[in-house]
Amino acid sequence: MDELKNFSSNARLNKLLTSVVDEVREFANEQIERIQRLTQIGIALSAEQNIDKLLEIIIEEAMSFTAADAGTLYIVDNENHCLQFKILRNLTQNTHLGGTSGGKINLPAVPLSVDNQPNHSNVSSYTALTGEIVNIPDVYEAEGFDFTGPKKYDEQTGYRSCSMLVIPMKNHENDIIGVLQLLNATAGDGEVIAFSEEDVDLIASLASQAAVALENATLINDLKDLFEAFIQSIATAIDEKSPYTAGHIRRVTGLTMMIAETINHTNQAPFEKVNLSPDEMEELRIAAWMHDIGKITTPEYVIDKSTKLQTIFDRGELIDTRFQLIRQSLENEWLHQQLAAQRKDTAAGDELEKARQQHEAALTQLDEDLDFIHRCNIAGERMDDDALARIQRIATQKFRINGEARSYLTTNEVYNLSVRRGTLTSEERSVIQNHALVSYKMLKQLPFPKKLSKVPEYAGGHHEKLDGTGYPFGLSSEQLPLQARIMAIADIFEALTAKDRPYKRPMKLSTAIRILGNMCDEMHTDRSIYDLLISSGVLLKYAEQELNKEQIDVSPDGV
Repeated sequence: MDELKNFSSNARLNKLLTSVVDEVREFANEQIERIQRLTQIGIALSAEQNIDKLLEIIIEEAMSFTAADAGTLYIVDNENHCLQFKILRNLTQNTHLGGTSGGKINLPAVPLSVDNQPNHSNVSSYTALTGEIVNIPDVYEAEGFDFTGPKKYDEQTGYRSCSMLVIPMKNHENDIIGVLQLLNATAGDGEVIAFSEEDVDLIASLASQAAVALENATLINDLKDLFEAFIQSIATAIDEKSPYTAGHIRRVTGLTMMIAETINHTNQAPFEKVNLSPDEMEELRIAAWMHDIGKITTPEYVIDKSTKLQTIFDRGELIDTRFQLIRQSLENEWLHQQLAAQRKDTAAGDELEKARQQHEAALTQLDEDLDFIHRCNIAGERMDDDALARIQRIATQKFRINGEARSYLTTNEVYNLSVRRGTLTSEERSVIQNHALVSYKMLKQLPFPKKLSKVPEYAGGHHEKLDGTGYPFGLSSEQLPLQARIMAIADIFEALTAKDRPYKRPMKLSTAIRILGNMCDEMHTDRSIYDLLISSGVLLKYAEQELNKEQIDVSPDGV
């Protein structure tokens, strides 16, 4: 009988022990799952760089962990000394404001101080100021805080605010950067309960991870904004070196991105399978902003050279003064001839008349030569061989000053005036062209991240040509990436149509398009991109945004 009793007692004990072990195992598994979930959330938080999405993850996961019905996330605004609403969720009321929802939170910010005193009456500002966690079973029975706001909300909506958990979000330096507020924890049957101490520990851990992730994301975005502002300030500085190129980089960047977007959305061959990713589009955009950074080393007088004789100033003025001196010298010579004739009493003689005619012819020729030099000094029509020969003839003529014979034109003036097209000598053109190589060298020294690693290549290649005659590297069509080809066309078209260049008049749209087409025929630019720009109307759209009305002539040989 005793053995039977002992057996029964042991059986009950074993059953009890088994039940306890099962409960402990279940509790342990729940904790392990929570810890694993918390770890997964931490990984997700650290990977997310979109701040609005990050804030939503924080509030959603905190509500999920605690089975909370509502949640609010505030961010500390140190400049205005307040808490700004960022996310507001309420499952019962089906409310989702802030973040990526598109819904605007119209609630006023929570001040951190009132009448120059810490605002401890508001539970969220209290937590933000003190760093203390506040866990309230029922806000209607709580003391020490002003819950007028939640009670008013309840009165207007029929909601019942009850349990509340308010936790500070501290970064790695222990600074409070936000506040997480949860409302109405629920049991399995939907009953509103108080937040447990276990909930407090888990949400405190989540808030800590979230704060670090939020600060990292904010720092990354701030660095992006700083980098963006930096490259645009550099571009502005380069443009502002010359009053004639202001806005060039902005316009090239805008047109570059218009072309890239068109390529991304077209079904026209050979681009039907081309789809530049957001990172590739960003890489191209930055390259466009930085494509002329090398001009920071280019002398202003070369960039601004509006006439052939211009250096620090237009030396045409020196020639004007010299020719005035030559004229005065001829006048003096004629006066001397007249005085000599009077002494010989031959004032009315044939010899004096012949001298007068020669004098007038010399003055006429002088004026014609000076006018010709003025025309040559301006970048107009291409200089032909006859024009070059006339410059040489003028230069060989001599005049005397203080008994010393001098040429009408100096060697350097002849060299500059003999430029066949444009205003730049070959040396000055090399200086200008060197900016592409300098751009490449400068950008190669910057530690671009992997997704921006091609910025130097694209920026440095905007003057390359498909036939390999471009600069600075003479790349062939096989070596020239699509992004560099896009930028090259954008740069050329902006230069052709710019209305602020000192060396040419604003070119009409039809003329610029015809020239661009000729460059395609010569294998200087990409024919496929050109054809797409014509068929899509991108160039006309750009012209309507950037050009004068008189430049936009839609003619048969143009658009």
